[in-house]
Amino acid sequence: MHSDKDIKQMEEGGKGSIAHELAKKQKEISVAEFFEKNKHILGFDSRVKSLMMGVKEAVDNSLDACEEADIRPEIYVKVEKIERISDSEDVYRISIEDNGPGIVHKMIPNVFGRLLFGARFHALRQSRGQQGIGISATVMFGYITTGKPALVMSKIEGTDAVAWKMNIILDTKTNRPLVTNEEPFSWEGKVHGTRIEYYMKGKYVTGRQSIFEYIKNTAIVNPHSKITFDDPEGRRHVFERATESMPIKSKEIKPHPQGLEVGDLQKMAQNTQQKTLKAFLKNDFSRITDRIAEEILDVSKVPDKKVAALTWDDFSALVKAIDIVKIMAPQTDCLSPIGDTLIKKGLMHVLEGLRPDYYAQPVTRPPKAINGNPFIVEAGIVYGGEIQAESEVAILRFANRVPLLYQPGACVITKAIESMDWRRYGLEQRGGKGKPYGPAIILVHVASTKVPFTSEGKEAIANLGEIQNEIHLALRLCARNLKSHLNKKGRKEKTYAKFEIVQQILPQIAGKSAKMLDRPVPDLSRTISKIMNVVWVDPKSTYDAKKKIKSVAYTVYNYTKAERSFRIHAELPKEAVNETLLGRYFMDMNEEGKANWEVLGLPPFTSAKIEFDLIGDMADTFSESDVYLSGISTAFVMGADALPGDWGIKGMEITETELDMADEAEEEEEEDPDVDDDDNKRKGGKQDDE
Repeated sequence: MHSDKDIKQMEEGGKGSIAHELAKKQKEISVAEFFEKNKHILGFDSRVKSLMMGVKEAVDNSLDACEEADIRPEIYVKVEKIERISDSEDVYRISIEDNGPGIVHKMIPNVFGRLLFGARFHALRQSRGQQGIGISATVMFGYITTGKPALVMSKIEGTDAVAWKMNIILDTKTNRPLVTNEEPFSWEGKVHGTRIEYYMKGKYVTGRQSIFEYIKNTAIVNPHSKITFDDPEGRRHVFERATESMPIKSKEIKPHPQGLEVGDLQKMAQNTQQKTLKAFLKNDFSRITDRIAEEILDVSKVPDKKVAALTWDDFSALVKAIDIVKIMAPQTDCLSPIGDTLIKKGLMHVLEGLRPDYYAQPVTRPPKAINGNPFIVEAGIVYGGEIQAESEVAILRFANRVPLLYQPGACVITKAIESMDWRRYGLEQRGGKGKPYGPAIILVHVASTKVPFTSEGKEAIANLGEIQNEIHLALRLCARNLKSHLNKKGRKEKTYAKFEIVQQILPQIAGKSAKMLDRPVPDLSRTISKIMNVVWVDPKSTYDAKKKIKSVAYTVYNYTKAERSFRIHAELPKEAVNETLLGRYFMDMNEEGKANWEVLGLPPFTSAKIEFDLIGDMADTFSESDVYLSGISTAFVMGADALPGDWGIKGMEITETELDMADEAEEEEEEDPDVDDDDNKRKGGKQDDE
């Protein structure tokens, strides 16, 4: 053994070594210095992208602040070209102003001039900004490229509250704000809110990865917001608020045990205040009761001992047991999904210029969890109209209501879309893989307490199997709705041509023949019914945009030889329902807005009519063509689909296998669409006696 004196002598003897010289150069790097030298990690890796990223971070902050204060957002964005430098870059002044709650005076410098400073990083709930990097990184990058500080103005609500303004830069050596020209002022006409102005070198462009595209897409998934954008050419673009309904405010929760890794569980155990393992499981996680905790201990064979005494093998056994034990799905109040009605509303409001033919019913999947973080996947598809038919479909990617415009190839959303066989749903796909082609727009939104981005730039979602599977299932459901619409449209067009011939030409022939023979015109109703042999559902609607009233009518014609009894089903936007729904044939409506009507004993050659109005912001989101029938063989029905198997069952899980079986069944039906009565009876179809 060497004494301390010997060790000291040996160290002094080696002071001239290379290792000692290298050690002298080692020093701590501040987080701000690191990001200053690695700006590409934050998304500031090109002049075009940097300009858009700065606007994105400021707008995201404004939306979060407004929603936390239950204020309907009104956001103003202005981009002005100040100086021409070269063909590839200019100097711009960017201004973003909101009507949020404002920021307390003493906190303004830290919010805008200090990286990794924020209130949301440790909170397990959905929000746009969580890292505390975005807006302060924008201030840093603007100062680096132009040498000009950011000007911040903010005012909180209160009769004696004054507004404050100050210039802020970020000291990258210390990761601290440097403030100049700080002073109170009278902000005329402003009750509360925040404004930031900063300068940045960049290049303004139009197209898919532009500031305009970001704002337009933001308006789609934030229909409760009004966003005004003044571009460098002096054009004003106003995206009006599409709904007065605010998103459900997300609540902070405890981690969910589903999807935890061994290291995650061990780290949580090191930081827990609980003494025993059972208390740790019950009190530090959501959805774990006394019974569930005991079952986990029983399956894992780990005794209820002190948390400090747990070993790596114990943690590994516990993680395996958590995967085996049936635990309730994550609670959803920590998330704020857009919801199928508002997804459709946002798409209709922003894409109305394309006049799409069809909005497939959007899908919101049940919640899942990864590493203790709940997430929900939502999807929607828009088809037809003036959407380009010969190019790849447009993909709209979102995470926590924020558009993702860059790195599409690295994103799990793109990979999930490319992995599907879209040919079976009516879109072209070369080679059966890759992006589909056709007149469609595909929207996918991932909402989570912590979105697993591929980088701090928050441009793409990591390719995790659990998320890809949920996206896949959501898209399959939307795509089946689209396929059903296209099939129904094709069948209806063929039958309608036959219908027109029978309804118009035969009566004309009968009339002329009767006139020539000087005999009365015969009753052709039975003849027409025998030729048609269908129950025809004819949906129609009108919409009064000023009054926000949509009048809907379903006329059902019995063109068969027997009485027909059946039920009609449609999913209505609950916010738009009123007493006009309670008319003839109405049965009931559940809490999801799924309404049911019943028609009993409709005689041959007659019709039944269902009429109602939908009133309010959500009235125009209802598509009358999404109507279903039950209690009658679909071989007789034209203009409506068979009732889906999950109708009225809330939260029903639909698996990949079940979707495959449904798709295969539909394909078999398409191969022989003209099924006669005898064939239908042999296949077990429900028949009425004739």
